[in-house]
Amino acid sequence: MMLVSRSNPILDANLAIALDALLAEQSVTRAAARLHTSPAAMSRTLARLRRILQDPLLVRAGQAMVPTPRAQALREEAAAVVRSLAALLSPGTGVDPAGLSGTFTLQTADLVGAALAPRLLRLAEQEAPGVSFRLRAEELEAGSALRDGRVDLEIGSIDHVDPETEVEELVTLRMVAAVRAGHPLTEGPLTADRLAAAHHVAVSRRGRFTGPLDTALAEQNLHRRVGIVLPSHLAAMTLAARSDIVCLVPAALPGADPSPLTDDANALGLRLLDIPLPLPPLTISMAWHPRHTADGAHHWLRTAIRRTLRPGQEPDAGP
Repeated sequence: MMLVSRSNPILDANLAIALDALLAEQSVTRAAARLHTSPAAMSRTLARLRRILQDPLLVRAGQAMVPTPRAQALREEAAAVVRSLAALLSPGTGVDPAGLSGTFTLQTADLVGAALAPRLLRLAEQEAPGVSFRLRAEELEAGSALRDGRVDLEIGSIDHVDPETEVEELVTLRMVAAVRAGHPLTEGPLTADRLAAAHHVAVSRRGRFTGPLDTALAEQNLHRRVGIVLPSHLAAMTLAARSDIVCLVPAALPGADPSPLTDDANALGLRLLDIPLPLPPLTISMAWHPRHTADGAHHWLRTAIRRTLRPGQEPDAGP
């Protein structure tokens, strides 16, 4: 991008940006602040512009500076050049969601998928009606699936990515105990001893009976009984709603807005109890292959995921 003058046919992009700031602000100090540089550097740039354009551009009028006729004539041209530069050099993420069509494939755990689905569909109906979604269970090896395009986005606890994979943290949660209404644990304070004495269901795709809660209980010389291991959080919550089984579910940190990941527990009528033990937080992230970073459609998808999983950013429910 360039401006043309009589004496010098080329005004480089940096000078065009500085000229736009100077003519818009009509102040060396304000123009310097706008471009995150020093007033001294901006004064030198103004002097250079004056030499190139053979015009004072800004002249002193009392305590202020006013543009010359030549500067006024250049003002809109300089602004147009800067707008064109911004469009040329901005990431290729500008896309009209209403014009998108196709299917995005997401890989995620069932609990995250259940929280995503209604919000994501509502957002797509509002902004990108031509888009559909395919949710897959955590069955594929994430790195290769992202690399070869079988999965557009992985969402969950990301701990097995390839070095080139892009990962963005979405929300940090804590684990709480979920029990049916009227469960004995809802009566009186929940202690580590009472929690350990209850019957538990564990959730593990690999069939593991133990996890961070068992480690925390062991430090108190306590041990819980896990009667069953299920691969699905939703199945575990359903079991807890129908029995005296205790299951663990992720919930918002204290003081934060409620997490959509507790919606299904609430719908099942489960009571969520704070666990009186230090457990590691659970971070939900999304991962994608870097070839999609600047893609407009994928950018919309990532933005949609942020809005659906981060409390306070979910799409409007509509009338």
